[in-house]
Amino acid sequence: MNIEPVAVFHSPVSGKFGVPRQSGLAESLKGEVELLPPFNREEALRGLEGFDYIWLVWEFSLNEKMDESQLTVRPPRLGGNTRVGVFASRSPFRPNRLGLSSVRIDGIDAGRGVIRVLGADLADGTPIYDIKPYVPYADSHPDARGGFTDSNAWKPLKVDFREMVCGDQLTPSELEALAEILSQDPRPQYQDDPQREYGLLFAGHNVRFKVADNVLTVISIDPLNQCK
Repeated sequence: MNIEPVAVFHSPVSGKFGVPRQSGLAESLKGEVELLPPFNREEALRGLEGFDYIWLVWEFSLNEKMDESQLTVRPPRLGGNTRVGVFASRSPFRPNRLGLSSVRIDGIDAGRGVIRVLGADLADGTPIYDIKPYVPYADSHPDARGGFTDSNAWKPLKVDFREMVCGDQLTPSELEALAEILSQDPRPQYQDDPQREYGLLFAGHNVRFKVADNVLTVISIDPLNQCK
């Protein structure tokens, strides 16, 4: 079966580094699902206004296809060193590079073929292959076991925004979303060097930070590295 994208995702998060590891972890993060022709017509979205969430079926387009000889992965929630089977994980390295995310609907512009959403874990430019409404009676299982995630205690980092050059160019809502992303600790889990400086692209800005003693300190937020 050959499949083609029905939509493309727009996000302030560019590239892999900094994308939330699961949907819903950065609840304030705004994004847009832009339908592509011939699906960008009002009738394709008719009735969707009655739902609060949708499922997105999408592609890990920034990753290479997994090496079929490596069928185990190292989940971040297990410290990045313990291996589990690829099908017992949410690893972005998958046989067909398909992702599945539940995101909250923030608004619908049916005339433009756009769905505004919150809390997505997709990078800017991600191709989307299908959109389905989230149905609570069938999709919610509050008593279900969560495997290794049940016993893995994990706390978000405290985010410290120091006095930053050009940091005021982000809106309050963008700063809130950025804080949620950073609190999830975007670093590889096997790296814990308090002197190492990291960077991610967010809303057209280069965000530099360090992490020490469970505190993430933002060093600078520079638009395109050209503060004046």
